Amino acid sequence: MKLLTIAALTSLAWTAVAAAQGQPPGRPAGPPKSPREAAPVDLTGYWVSVISEDWRWRMVTPLRGDFQSIPLNEAGKRVGLAWDPAADEAAGLQCKSYGAPAVMRVPGRVHITWTDDQTLKLETDAGGQTRLLHFNATSAANEPPSRQGYSVANWERPVHGQLPAEGIPIFSGSTGQHGRSLEVATTHLLPGYLRKNGPPYSEHTKLQEYFDYHKEPNGDEWFTVTTLVTDPTYLDGPFLTSSDFKKERSGK
Repeated sequence: MKLLTIAALTSLAWTAVAAAQGQPPGRPAGPPKSPREAAPVDLTGYWVSVISEDWRWRMVTPLRGDFQSIPLNEAGKRVGLAWDPAADEAAGLQCKSYGAPAVMRVPGRVHITWTDDQTLKLETDAGGQTRLLHFNATSAANEPPSRQGYSVANWERPVHGQLPAEGIPIFSGSTGQHGRSLEVATTHLLPGYLRKNGPPYSEHTKLQEYFDYHKEPNGDEWFTVTTLVTDPTYLDGPFLTSSDFKKERSGK
């Protein structure tokens, strides 16, 4: 009787595992799904930013020295106060406020597509920028600095502070809502501005983002991107923002 009970429980356990993996009972598990196939939500399409707060910093270029809510240290304030837009333009640096730590905060539209089963592409109207989010990243050590940096992506899971081999601090744990987040960690950034009026971030900046998707009862689709910027050079602490995007039903 005991042997029969153990066998029955074992059979039920394997049936539950197979069902959880989407496999018919008794059949071996198939190959692992690609990030595109395993996506818990569909972030592809055209999205437009919805500005419901921080108008004075997002809809217009703030006044020189208006750095409120950004935890700049004294070095950061000195650099910010020396902001010279004419000098930036003359040097071909007009896009310093469209780097990855700031671009999702700039009003505009975002087009998200898959370039392949391992890479999401974000194209922004603001600054004409293109971001690539790599799910299959192994090492960014040899990547040159760029305006959008090198981004490692992952569908949300509780990794509890696990670090990859190259030592990039990817994610500290489950942060999104209902397990429906895309998590992105970005390094290898060129220096830039956190806003258009010159508050700086350095090449040592690290960016973490959490894209939370939700759908309204009327069918409207939204995502909120929570952005966390850390910079030992110009910030006294993390700079945290959240920005809302609504999907355009027309597809364009």
